[in-house]
Amino acid sequence: MSENSVMVYIQQSEGKAAEVSLELVSKARELADKLGVEVSAAIFGEKVEGEVKRLASFGADRVYLAEDPKLKFYTPIPCSKLMIQVVSEMKPQIVLYGATTEGRDIAPRVASNLKVGLTADCTDLQIGDHTQNDKDSNTAREYKNILYQIRPAFGGNIIATIVCPEKKPQMATVREGVMRMGQPDVSRKAETVRINASFGKEDFPSEIIDRVLEAKTVNLKGANIIVSGGMGVGSKDNFALIRELAHTLGAEVGASRAAVDQGFIGKEHQVGQTGTTVRPKLYIACGISGAIQHRAGMDASSRIIAINSDPEAPIFGIAHYGIVGDLNEVIPRMIKAYKARV
Repeated sequence: MSENSVMVYIQQSEGKAAEVSLELVSKARELADKLGVEVSAAIFGEKVEGEVKRLASFGADRVYLAEDPKLKFYTPIPCSKLMIQVVSEMKPQIVLYGATTEGRDIAPRVASNLKVGLTADCTDLQIGDHTQNDKDSNTAREYKNILYQIRPAFGGNIIATIVCPEKKPQMATVREGVMRMGQPDVSRKAETVRINASFGKEDFPSEIIDRVLEAKTVNLKGANIIVSGGMGVGSKDNFALIRELAHTLGAEVGASRAAVDQGFIGKEHQVGQTGTTVRPKLYIACGISGAIQHRAGMDASSRIIAINSDPEAPIFGIAHYGIVGDLNEVIPRMIKAYKARV
């Protein structure tokens, strides 16, 4: 049995598919529709069959399922072995993974074993054609409907489009939050294909003794309003003003990479290419110049308000409303005006 599909590796925890995997199934559905092929998903765990309906609702046509108590938690060797087996037998033309700790571990293992290319930390995926020139024969070869793997390069100063046209599958890891999760359609059905998992002691050279889970204190992806501060805030102490505005509006606190690098606030608050990609209803950028790295992580916000003392700051190029002024004067006025209305 083989297929010509767009396949997604499903990351799971406690039997539930990760959000990034559902985002990728939604994107895979879009890519597959352009290619005229199906969407498949591979999920391994202890009790994960209950996720088949959920994966189907987001666009999966077929789900490859391996259940075993030994697979309750992700372990590199057995999961890689299973994924290599599925990809080798089913021959999808595209395989996608979340650019998470787990995805960044398993994807290169699979790619290395299959001797195919892998593009890491993509922020966009498209289907297109590619012409490749052969200098030795002075001829050009046309490749139709291949995967454009788009990601920041050179420290985020350029956006690179990478193609791997000669070998299949084309593989990529994709950053969390950059793909929109589609609306689930519960009427959709998916075929379940069980994978026989055959493991030996050599497949488990390590053992998980204990797991310590730390609850997230910041939920930027789920926030409707985000107030972010940049280098223009000036200091860690001055970030109290950003927090005060966020508290007043019932918002989460975000930050640019520059502010995080300066120690003004923790990395869990970072928005941008190397942080979290967000799409809130309202994004307030305070003292953020608007470098491309930051804009890539928030430019899909429904409404953007920028506060900056530099009228030429790039952030004003994408802001719906811009305020030129000292944030130490502007923000207290905003807080006062908001409190007066409520």
